[in-house]
Amino acid sequence: MTNSHTTRSLDKANAAEITDVFQAVTEPQPPEHGFFNRLYTGTGAVDVIGKRRMWYLITAAIVLISLGSMLLRGFNFGIDFEGGSRIQFPAGNASTSEVEDVYRGAIGADPVSVQTVGTGGAATMLIRSEALNQQQVEALNNALFAEFQPKDSSGKPSLAAISTSDVSETWGSQITRKALIALAVFLVLVAVYIAVRFEPHMAIAALAALAFDVAVTAGVYSLVGFEVTPATVIGILTILGFSLYDSVVVFDKVEENTRGILHLTRRTYGEQANLAVNQTLMRSINTALIGILPIVGLMVIAVWMLGVGTLKDLALVQLVGLLVGTYSSIFFATPLLVSIKERRGPVAAHTKRVLAKRSGAASARAGVAAERRASMAAGRNFEETPRRQRPAGQAPRPGARPSGKRHKRRH
Repeated sequence: MTNSHTTRSLDKANAAEITDVFQAVTEPQPPEHGFFNRLYTGTGAVDVIGKRRMWYLITAAIVLISLGSMLLRGFNFGIDFEGGSRIQFPAGNASTSEVEDVYRGAIGADPVSVQTVGTGGAATMLIRSEALNQQQVEALNNALFAEFQPKDSSGKPSLAAISTSDVSETWGSQITRKALIALAVFLVLVAVYIAVRFEPHMAIAALAALAFDVAVTAGVYSLVGFEVTPATVIGILTILGFSLYDSVVVFDKVEENTRGILHLTRRTYGEQANLAVNQTLMRSINTALIGILPIVGLMVIAVWMLGVGTLKDLALVQLVGLLVGTYSSIFFATPLLVSIKERRGPVAAHTKRVLAKRSGAASARAGVAAERRASMAAGRNFEETPRRQRPAGQAPRPGARPSGKRHKRRH
């Protein structure tokens, strides 16, 4: 009785072990690697394409916040766009609050902005205000000279040390029109280049990413309240170039990975595109970090050391654009490209064919596993993979075993 019970227990253990081995053979699992290891080697640490709906929602939320800020808060346009007067004189021991008080007493209104430009003996005080007439300019200059006694190049107090310049609204509108023309020409050239170099679908995705970059950068300027100057326009055109570069790098890898994929059924277009994103992810991150370091240094020098507002505006727009451009090229442009390709056409048909094949293979494996378990439970042998017969006249495949009689007698 004990021997019989022991034998049945051993049979069950052997059957369970054989079943586990069979499952391990029929359903192999990839080796486990850490997240940072897969991120560094570019082997699929981030499932960008598979979770593209989540990235679309994040992108839409960022765009809505930016558009809401632009509609509700608006922009703080500088006098280069709205027109006005600019008064500048050697700072000496004057502070911005004291200059604001003198301006308020002479004009009866608050200035648009007062800031110190430069440091040490070369520091100057810069006042931006609405357009002033000749009487207002003379009253303000006299008040500033009486209060601060600014010195000219010879070191003597002089009224001539105070300079005044006017900027008309017409000049600002001309800057805006030229900036829009430059942006339109840039976008057209970008679309033509990508359509010729790659394909039209990639051009559409790249232009959508560029529009996202511009909208978010403008939204950040609206939220922060920084003054919009010609330097801001220059910075936006600069970041569009960086965003385009990053998108082209990713698209080049996508094209390389998906070349000839329609003739294969192992992977879909989206899976190959996701592999391309992961293969270029570390490159994009490193490029962004290397680009951010000098921009942060520029902001530190401009704000805390020199007090140059133009450098501060240029640094901010480049910093925001660099981060936004890196995000859009990875998490928006490439997923959008896959969505466009899989909507219709040969790529959509290929994706359906690959998924159908996988579904059929999974069903077949499940059936084989069920039949195997049933055979083991009944105590029958089960031939896992039946031998296929070679058609007559076909040469044996390399490495195949001879199929004739081994012990044939020779007469």
